[in-house]
Amino acid sequence: MTHFLIPTHADTPRLILRPFLEADWAAMHAHYADPESTRYTLGRPLSEGESWRLTAALAGHWLLRGYGPYAVAAKSDGRLLGTVGLWHPVDFPEREIKWALHPAERGCGYASEAARAVQRLAAAAFPGQPPISFIDRENLASIRVAESVGACYESETDFRGRRFQVFRHPLPDAAVQQ
Repeated sequence: MTHFLIPTHADTPRLILRPFLEADWAAMHAHYADPESTRYTLGRPLSEGESWRLTAALAGHWLLRGYGPYAVAAKSDGRLLGTVGLWHPVDFPEREIKWALHPAERGCGYASEAARAVQRLAAAAFPGQPPISFIDRENLASIRVAESVGACYESETDFRGRRFQVFRHPLPDAAVQQ
């Protein structure tokens, strides 16, 4: 893949969505080393080396798929808040919008703000193919984010030994009204 299907940079009122930099892995490790942050996704905290490799995978996803998760930074001071963006590992059912914010940054509406921007970018790049969010059914905070951006429950399935819910994101007309 030599070109990107969605822009590599985007802004919202409070956020900068940009590619990951090598320096971002340490901030991402704050998320990946936190047991509560990884409870519903990875199932366990990661070591520094594992966090570095996962951050590299987030960056590399862009090269393999032509889109990927953004590093989300605060416009006010540039601090890295986490990641939000399109994600489609080979074993996932389809393209999804994922979000993962550092523990201290949750509850401020950043995930919803960034997810709405990603909805618009995905709708432009993949018309008529609204993405999903693939969420562990016990992850109530993530389910609330999905619902807050207009995603609707579609189904439930077993995946990697757990039950996941599929939330379908709205088509462009509905996403613009969010």
